[in-house]
Amino acid sequence: MRLDEFDYVLPPAQIAQRPLQRRDSSRLLAMDRTSGKLTDRMFAEFTGLLRGDELIVLNNARVVPARLFGKRTGVFSDAPSRAARREHLSATVEVFLTRQVCPDVWEALVRPGRKMKTGERVVFGDGELEAEIIGRGEFGLRTVRFTSRDPAGVSVQIERLGHVPLPPYIDREDESEDRERYQTVFASRPGAVAAPTAGLHFTPEMLSAIRARGVEICELTLDVGLGTFQPIHSETLEEHVMHAESYEISPQAAQQIQAAYSALRPILAVGTTVVRALEDSALRAVQPCAPQRPVRTLWYVLAKPKRVCLLHLDSHFAW
Repeated sequence: MRLDEFDYVLPPAQIAQRPLQRRDSSRLLAMDRTSGKLTDRMFAEFTGLLRGDELIVLNNARVVPARLFGKRTGVFSDAPSRAARREHLSATVEVFLTRQVCPDVWEALVRPGRKMKTGERVVFGDGELEAEIIGRGEFGLRTVRFTSRDPAGVSVQIERLGHVPLPPYIDREDESEDRERYQTVFASRPGAVAAPTAGLHFTPEMLSAIRARGVEICELTLDVGLGTFQPIHSETLEEHVMHAESYEISPQAAQQIQAAYSALRPILAVGTTVVRALEDSALRAVQPCAPQRPVRTLWYVLAKPKRVCLLHLDSHFAW
């Protein structure tokens, strides 16, 4: 399938740059699967569109403030000339975390990458957080090891010094309010570097109303990373190589999913990250209680799902 088959015109003015005051006040476009009829609604009406026997699956990944800005120490820098001494090592370095490898070690995109050789160090804030480039990988990634002189530890400093990684189509700097609004209300597992945006519109009251209708809800975790937002450079979707993202489905959630599937109840995935986790686990017959597993699956229009029969997606149109 060729990538240009998905081309469409989206004027920048139609992309919402800030969230609405209420999460559930966004518009909702509903499609009847039998007739194909499209209906304009409000997301606050979502509960009323359900039959009452669905299983809704949410991604509970929590976004970490993954954009860090610092100064390199110049481990491999040449000595500056007299004219350039003032500007030496003054340029800002961005370290964009994409996936946590182990405690205090992350894969990251680093800019400017050309100057960031293995062994180079970057200092953040007033020196309370430092990163060392310890390896290079595919997709232009660097492996980065963090250290902190603060007893609170590395994760606390990343949370304090990091910036919210807003999507590239949001043309503004992140703001303090984004730390709360660029999270779902059910986000509980830190590790994602982008929000599972389809879940941003749900409120605690709506989730309670959904459960009151008899609809079952379960959660899984897929740490949204480079695989979700990396541009596709190949001419066809089949040639695109996905960056791996980790997901985890608990034994309880797996039981709920299997029970709904066996009973022919609708399984409603909130967002494509949930689709990828569910369908990858179904394809590979993954044991749900196993440790986190990587997924490189790209789902597109011709793929026939094995578990998901309903999908809620998100778009950032400013209506």
